[in-house]
Amino acid sequence: MQLTKEVIIAKANEACKNTLMETLHIEVIDYGDDFLVARMPVNSRVYQPDGVLHGGATAALAESVGSFASHIFIDTEQFFVRGIEITANHLKSIKEGFVYAKATFVHKGRTTQLLDIKVTDDANNLISVCKLTTISLPKKN
Repeated sequence: MQLTKEVIIAKANEACKNTLMETLHIEVIDYGDDFLVARMPVNSRVYQPDGVLHGGATAALAESVGSFASHIFIDTEQFFVRGIEITANHLKSIKEGFVYAKATFVHKGRTTQLLDIKVTDDANNLISVCKLTTISLPKKN
């Protein structure tokens, strides 16, 4: 099977079944040579008590899209990916619609990867800026 853009997106979304990503309705929607985009609906499932998007849900979206991006760019037969550090600066509140997380690489090393993740709303307003460090570790045979 050829790994087209559509196949990669479908495989990423299939991997979300029975995970936090499915619980939060996170969906991978776009992919390119140096980026990956996912979206998450903003509704009561991801609210903090005062009715706006919870920062933890935003961080879960950012870590999900960043980890998927690292996963796509490694040999998954030989290695697995784990997030080792995430930071999130929340800049704006949102109550409805979708948030979109676009992960791009700052550093794409053999062992560690650093990703910049911008989270925006439907109108492309910046909601959060996140950084994720991932590590690629060899699978044990």
